[in-house]
Amino acid sequence: MTGHPHTPLPRLADPLRRLPPSCGPVRLIAVDGHAGSGKSTFARRLAEALGGAPVLRLDDIASHTELFGWTERLREQVLGPLSRGETAHHATYDWNERRFGPAGRALPPAPVVIVEGVGAGRRALRPHLAALLWMDVPREEAWRRGRARDGAVQSDFWDGWEPAELRHFADDPSRPFAQLLVRQCPEGYEVLRGPGEASAETQVVTQGEGPSAVR
Repeated sequence: MTGHPHTPLPRLADPLRRLPPSCGPVRLIAVDGHAGSGKSTFARRLAEALGGAPVLRLDDIASHTELFGWTERLREQVLGPLSRGETAHHATYDWNERRFGPAGRALPPAPVVIVEGVGAGRRALRPHLAALLWMDVPREEAWRRGRARDGAVQSDFWDGWEPAELRHFADDPSRPFAQLLVRQCPEGYEVLRGPGEASAETQVVTQGEGPSAVR
């Protein structure tokens, strides 16, 4: 396929729609990767290809004091309602004010819901996932991009983030369980079978294909 990098991703979106539901009636799709690897941009474009699928940003669930300690909050505010076919309402963290707002952000039980952020493929969440996608960018490159994006004002935050992310993935890696690896190309993305593909329902995504460029 050829096209502009902002073109939706139908070659990936269509098989994802056909996966069995994984969280009540919802097919929960995780987009994980190192900070700065392009998860948010990719998730937004995939959501567009899925016809406006809801996206949960883990930056809204995490906090300064709980960079990775948000599992119970996610279960209570998001996974529980979605598993019952109900609209989830979660509080959103304000990274400038350093506090959570009211639990007013709505996340409907759409056929496909995307959860994106570092740790989206953690072991506590994987049983609820229909597919785990990993943004396949080397850690050092991703962090360099992230620091350049956020500027000097966030330098202290990154100094604390990097060792925290190292500890998280050392204890709870996501990439070995990813069914698909996503690599950004000059135009669009290349999607490859991931290490965890053989053990998952998502074989349908790449069955019978080699590496596929989706743009």
